Amino acid sequence: MRPPPSSPSPSPPPSPWRDSDFRRLWAGQTASQLGEHTTLVVLPLFAVLTLDAGAGQLGVLRAVGQAPILLLSLLAGAWVDRWRARTVMVLTDAARAVALGAAAVAGLVGLLGLPALFVVAFTVGALSVLFDVAYQASLVRMVRRDQLVRGNSALEGSRSAAQIGGPALGGALVSLLSAPVAAAAGALFFAVSFVSLRRIRRPEPVPERVAPVPERPEHAAPVRGRIREGLRFVAGNAWLRAVCLASAAFQLSFAATMTVYLLFLPRELHLTGATVGLALAATGPGALLGSVLAARLPGRLGHGVVLVSAAVLGNGALLCVPALHGSSTVTILTLLAVNFVFGTFSQLVNVTVMSVRQAVTPDGMQGRAAATITFVGMGFTPLGSLLGGLLAQEWGLRTSLLVTAAGMMLSPVLMAASPLARLGRMLPAPREEPRPTE
Repeated sequence: MRPPPSSPSPSPPPSPWRDSDFRRLWAGQTASQLGEHTTLVVLPLFAVLTLDAGAGQLGVLRAVGQAPILLLSLLAGAWVDRWRARTVMVLTDAARAVALGAAAVAGLVGLLGLPALFVVAFTVGALSVLFDVAYQASLVRMVRRDQLVRGNSALEGSRSAAQIGGPALGGALVSLLSAPVAAAAGALFFAVSFVSLRRIRRPEPVPERVAPVPERPEHAAPVRGRIREGLRFVAGNAWLRAVCLASAAFQLSFAATMTVYLLFLPRELHLTGATVGLALAATGPGALLGSVLAARLPGRLGHGVVLVSAAVLGNGALLCVPALHGSSTVTILTLLAVNFVFGTFSQLVNVTVMSVRQAVTPDGMQGRAAATITFVGMGFTPLGSLLGGLLAQEWGLRTSLLVTAAGMMLSPVLMAASPLARLGRMLPAPREEPRPTE
């Protein structure tokens, strides 16, 4: 008797790059991230190099820019799950372009002081919270679930490209030209993103509008109810709880470290603004490599092994920086190497965590799950920035940098003790989506 023919092996999912709308999303997100990373360097360098801001003032400036993460993340998640993600991204791009354009004009006429920097930093930070939640939700609504890893790898690769160009461009423009010119460059990038995202043609369904809950077919759940659902969903999922804890530990220490770091490089190592931008930009090529590795390593070694080991290697690299002295070539090369290693492994963690979060979350909960994790994880960044400024004032730059960098090692410890460390090569399936509450 002839044996039955074997079933053909399943074909791999088509590449998202074949989709013109995905390419427009990628291009717009790249330009937006480039504007954001340029601005993140321009504002602190303007405060330190032009306005001679002290450690405490720089800590406050960074905290003001990060405060919207704590204040708006949960609301952003609830809103994005009710709106079209493309609309949110387009509107926030336009508003950020206007805010930075106004800052550039104010700087050119001599009105860009610290109070104006605080306003600009808060405004851009608030709009960036909305954009970041929206672009993560937009990918899930645009590609198939089996294309998520490749789609995330592409989008995070674009963020890596922004990390390459943004800090270097921002530092060079501030150093060689002026802060207003650098702010205008950020506004231009947001305008380019606006144009690219506006060209997306695919109709975008919003899950809660497409499939309303039977008990409330005519009315959406109140915003507070949707926020509670997101909090309960994340709290009830062991993997997402672990992501929140590890992210909170990392973001608190990283924000403190970066506040001290931005003072340590120009004042302790006597580096110019352009050199500071170059050193920070070294994380970009590393992050680009990390995005490429994230598309391959988790499926070969296991998601848990990759998460823990990459966090140890990436965070541990920053412990080398407090040992540096002077502005010699060796110092600069060491900084470039440290930032490259940090960029590689931190990006590997970022992409893997995002894929885990998206895989275990139902479509209609994507925005709220992303926003809840952002709220819990990155909500500590304003406190971290203030802490970094306080430690720099009380303990000095070198000691403070060593202490804050050592604090970043708590994140891989928490991941190693959680269910995340036991994730294998295959990602778990999403759980049933909860019903909206009153």
